[in-house]
Amino acid sequence: MSALRPANAPPPALPPVVAWTRAIAVGSIVALIVLGLAWELWLAPTGSGWLALKVAPLALPLPGLIRNRLYTYRWVTLFVWLYFVEGVVRAASDHGPGARLALVEVGLTLLLFAACAVHIRWRLGQASKAAA
Repeated sequence: MSALRPANAPPPALPPVVAWTRAIAVGSIVALIVLGLAWELWLAPTGSGWLALKVAPLALPLPGLIRNRLYTYRWVTLFVWLYFVEGVVRAASDHGPGARLALVEVGLTLLLFAACAVHIRWRLGQASKAAA
């Protein structure tokens, strides 16, 4: 019974690596959402604004990332490549501000991927150490 945490006790502190990677992942996905909305609605719109809906799927993993769900970090590493490809294609084909915004998108996707990959690797490494 002593191993159980009382209901009113604060949650245990996260290890620094987990806290940093979570902050970077959440920050970069929020930045991707803001960038996508600003890009398609104000900065370099490509049409009637319907392309702004492309950022809607980015909101799906936010609760899982905030709650440190390992499964969410895993599938985000696959999911983020769709936005990477879009950024690379638009960086090569757009001109002016659209190309620069696409490069920012590429950078944010790489940052998100790296944060998720480090997060997963560290947590799985800790799990294997605990099992041994």
